[in-house]
Amino acid sequence: MTVTVVLGSQWGDEGKGKLVDILSGEADVCARCAGGNNAGHTIVVPVGPEKVKTTFAFHLLPSGLVNPKCIGLIGSGVVVHIPSFFDELDALEKQGLQCSDRLFISDRAHLVFDFHQIVDGLKEVELGGSSIGTTKKGIGPAYSGKASRSGLRVHHLFDHDTFAQKFRKVVEGRFKRYGHFEYDTEAEIERYKHLAQRLRPFVVDSVAYIHGALAAQKKVLVEGANALMLDLDFGTYPYVTSSSTTIGGVCTGLGIPPKAIGKTIGVVKAYTTRVGGGPFPTEQLNDVGVLLQEIGKEYGVTTGRRRRCGWLDLVVMKHSGLINGYDSFNLTKLDVLDTLAEIKVGVKYMVDGKELPYFPADLDVLSKVEVVYETLPGWQTPITSTTSYDDLPENCKKYVEFIETFLDTPIEWIGVGPGRESMIQKTTGNVSK
Repeated sequence: MTVTVVLGSQWGDEGKGKLVDILSGEADVCARCAGGNNAGHTIVVPVGPEKVKTTFAFHLLPSGLVNPKCIGLIGSGVVVHIPSFFDELDALEKQGLQCSDRLFISDRAHLVFDFHQIVDGLKEVELGGSSIGTTKKGIGPAYSGKASRSGLRVHHLFDHDTFAQKFRKVVEGRFKRYGHFEYDTEAEIERYKHLAQRLRPFVVDSVAYIHGALAAQKKVLVEGANALMLDLDFGTYPYVTSSSTTIGGVCTGLGIPPKAIGKTIGVVKAYTTRVGGGPFPTEQLNDVGVLLQEIGKEYGVTTGRRRRCGWLDLVVMKHSGLINGYDSFNLTKLDVLDTLAEIKVGVKYMVDGKELPYFPADLDVLSKVEVVYETLPGWQTPITSTTSYDDLPENCKKYVEFIETFLDTPIEWIGVGPGRESMIQKTTGNVSK
């Protein structure tokens, strides 16, 4: 099989971008299947003849573009804000990453407009104290329009008169729902007349494109956005995103059958973080939480918001593994735990003295859980310069192996620092270059 999938296994921000960067070195196509520019991947790589370490921030574009031979594809399941698409592309190219001639976008992808972003903020105000904590990028309202069959897709841009008619109707509907907020409909229509012409060379029938690649035995890498616990169906609803972030979203977002998928890698941070509202059973509102936040530099690439931090939750990971069926894991940011004398891992949820057999759907139940922890000894040794699994401290290896045993899934990759070079491939003991 020629499709490898990288998915977030917790609440996002696990560091998927670095593994995608490494794997895309051998991929022909790197594809996004869901979400929009609410995602955020930071990749640090050496650039140019002098190998200057450069930080690239990806939001909408596939982060496999860091590798100059890899083609980027934005699939039908992604929602696209065209101005942000070009802003991101321009920013990457100013940093020396030439990718205009190897970046494609599905003609079936739905469009995010500025009015969606305004509505996103208005919806959050409506929710008041129960605010979900969205990125206010218009992602939710765009997916709502898609589900209610009033959305506009990329291909609509190329029949300007029909686009203008549909656009006016959609905006008028938002005015009726939210009141007449400040928005220049006609100026936006004119703006998209010009954006459509610039976009045209990037647009493809993504179903035909990806199946052509598969038929030619090309290696396809799929980059998941967000993570399992933010999935619309299986996450901590309603504190979730608006799309399918699971392995199922790969099939629906790219138009490929399950049998085309050869390997699924789950990316898991060595502790747990989440952004925005919602339950977080292993959250540490104490010195440990602050330490993880500071050492791990836990703030969002897209929003700059500080992330909430806590111990690794293996109940969440069991739930995640049931749904996505991971073949292996990439354990990231293990070095953030270097200074701790003891490390706790959540292994059970108890309610009224009874263990919950599965991760609960009901958030009222989840708010009552008492987490049972396993306490493991820390290693209190810097591991960032470690280049093989065997050279990691014994207690560090015990931590890794405890996770593997509990989840009955091998950890194939281990991140021990922020750079591309700081990734140990456990199966061979070699560091990826």
